[in-house]
Amino acid sequence: MKIAIIGTGNLGKSIAKGLIQNNAFTSLYLTKRNLDELDIFNKNKNVFLSTSNAEAVKQSEVLIFAVQPRHLEKILLDIKPILTDKHIIISTITGFSIAKIEATIGKNNNILRAMPNTAIAVGKSMTSICSNAYANGHVKIATSIFNVLGNTLVIPENQMQAATVVCASGIAFWMRLIRATTQAAIQLGFDAKEAQELAMFTCEGAANLLITTKNHPEEEIDKVTTPKGCTIEGLNEMEHKGLSAALIQGMVASFNKINTIKKEQI
Repeated sequence: MKIAIIGTGNLGKSIAKGLIQNNAFTSLYLTKRNLDELDIFNKNKNVFLSTSNAEAVKQSEVLIFAVQPRHLEKILLDIKPILTDKHIIISTITGFSIAKIEATIGKNNNILRAMPNTAIAVGKSMTSICSNAYANGHVKIATSIFNVLGNTLVIPENQMQAATVVCASGIAFWMRLIRATTQAAIQLGFDAKEAQELAMFTCEGAANLLITTKNHPEEEIDKVTTPKGCTIEGLNEMEHKGLSAALIQGMVASFNKINTIKKEQI
């Protein structure tokens, strides 16, 4: 598959790394105004760097847009004359609706939105996908691309803002929880490197338990809590201090902010 990433910033680089690691393309075009920032991709086979979005579009079938929201409309207008019905347009831009993309380039285009997170660089992204009616037949192509980079969930577009908070911003939320666990482990006597290793692999194990068993988190919690034990003591203290409430309120605040951003863009 011939893929182009239009605007290879932080997210674009993560997508590119994941695609390269999984050999998930026949050709991969990466565009950016300053190509010096893409030097790490220079030696990869069938990867081409360009400052020309038009060149990348002409040479590719799947176009993944990872630019800043304020730049997307102009880029779409610039490439509109060379778009064909064979192009599959995938936008990763937060808050930029399918309707707005259709208003820019026309409804008769295969338009999808995908919201991956930065774990895509290691093949562990949780990516949400939606599409316009014209692109319904191409959703499988989009999911096949992002499935080799983690997991996908096809959802209605009206849930994309919430999915962005849970999955994209969620990476930062989980990093903060891992950092807090690391700090606690240091206070309990481990050095910093040991503490982080204990924290991150315990987090990975907890997630994999749920993925493998399909259990509810409380079922796994019950397995490690005993009457008058240290686990329930710690859990209750965390809840007294508002752990769950703080996390939920933080995610709701993030959701409210993302909706504000969307309104400012309209």
